[in-house]
Amino acid sequence: MSAVVIVVPSLLLLFLGYRYYARRIERIWGVDPKRATPAFSKYDSVDYIPAKNWLVLFGHHFSSISGAGPVIGPVIAVIFWGWLPALLWVVLGTIFIGGVHDFGSLITSVREGGSSVADISRHVISRRTKVIFSMFLWLTLLLIVAVFAYLCADTFVKDPRIVLPSLGLIPVAIAVGYLVYQARFNIALATVLGLVCVGGLMFAGNRYTIHLDVRIWVIVLLIYCYFASILPVNILLQPRDYLSSFFLFFGVACGYLGLVLTSPRLNMPAYQGWQSDAGYLWPALFVTVACGALSGFHSLISSGTSSKQLANERYARRIGYGGMVAEALVAVLAIVVTAVLFSGPLSPGQTLKALGPINIFGKGYGIITKPILGSHGHFIAIIILNIFILTTLDTATRIQRYITEELFGIKNRYISTLVIVILGAGLALSGKWSRIWLAFGAANQLVAALALFVVSCWLLMKNKTTAFTLWAGFAVLITTVAALLLQGARYFAQRDIVLLVITAVLLSLAGVMLYDVLAVIKRKAKA
Repeated sequence: MSAVVIVVPSLLLLFLGYRYYARRIERIWGVDPKRATPAFSKYDSVDYIPAKNWLVLFGHHFSSISGAGPVIGPVIAVIFWGWLPALLWVVLGTIFIGGVHDFGSLITSVREGGSSVADISRHVISRRTKVIFSMFLWLTLLLIVAVFAYLCADTFVKDPRIVLPSLGLIPVAIAVGYLVYQARFNIALATVLGLVCVGGLMFAGNRYTIHLDVRIWVIVLLIYCYFASILPVNILLQPRDYLSSFFLFFGVACGYLGLVLTSPRLNMPAYQGWQSDAGYLWPALFVTVACGALSGFHSLISSGTSSKQLANERYARRIGYGGMVAEALVAVLAIVVTAVLFSGPLSPGQTLKALGPINIFGKGYGIITKPILGSHGHFIAIIILNIFILTTLDTATRIQRYITEELFGIKNRYISTLVIVILGAGLALSGKWSRIWLAFGAANQLVAALALFVVSCWLLMKNKTTAFTLWAGFAVLITTVAALLLQGARYFAQRDIVLLVITAVLLSLAGVMLYDVLAVIKRKAKA
């Protein structure tokens, strides 16, 4: 079967979802372009700063939610269960659950003064729920920091050519931020200058390589996260994410153009089987894909940083729902290039151990983009992915700082951030990235279910319909709890005490929060 045959319907469905379903969701909140957003009403020159242009904010939002998640998860899912189940979940999950989750978290946070989803839960459910939700988020973010720090460090070791362009983007972004915000430079010209500089770094990376041990790279990356997470957003976060988004747009465009030009065939089985080494297709696939179709981490970005930078409510659909659709495009591409790379049934464990998900994507991407990028496709794909891993790392660290300050009362951002990077380093240096990824996937989807419940309770308080959010929350909750129970049994058998404890804590907290949510729904039904 030609890859184009499955790609075209997928893209059409995603477009229709954004065009029609998202507008219906938008009307529930009654988006008002004349309403002042928190970026203006609570401006503080550190976190609450209106983005210079909606594209700048889209760049930050898309870069932060995307990272390597929509590549790693789908690649693993394709290898274990086949490309068809992964593709169906990415497309349908994005339209009916992921996009609603992201947009709902963003616009609800905007209406609540830029408050996080966890903080909103205190007002719409209970104070206990806020504490429980905050603990969920804190644990999930710790897993995110650990797994992405290790994956980025590992790719630096396996392909040292990507080090210079990946890390060199940081000073370039700071320079672009200065030109745009301080020197009042033309944003288009500043963008071109920044992209040219990074292009030069990519060329230089092929000639000058840096070789360090993976553990040292983990430490270097977490030191970067420390400083990046405490700087004002317009110094590094906004311009870095904005520039990064252009590379992802370029990479995705080349990927889809390459599919059209090469029209490769999918020789890999569409369905690998119900059971695999990673577990049963349901529920394991739905927590493995994670970021490609639905991600609780997105609610942290929507209500943690994006809501504080949104200049006008009219852009909420573009940023929230549109950002999720854009991420689905990356996930669909990851599914296709993986299915193109392999020509028959796989031994999933051996395949992943030998190549790793990032390298698998790079090799497949190199095949389909050869008419456009020549022999550089693999190199460019790995650079783009690592740029976005860095984005996820420092954004996750910043948001975890917010939660640490609220949950543990550590108001000094230097100390709270130090606690985060030390704990993240401990997990990352354990080297158990594959186990951490599965734990992250389950925790991540559980956060998504709880965020949908918070949004639903907020809508109930405003006497608005919850038909599009509440059912989604219950569906995700049931799936994720099932996945956690199965994972917990596996961790027990493997005597992995750390991940077993994290799983038990997540299940316990989920039970308490569900009780509180049902109480709110019951009270509202009686009113």
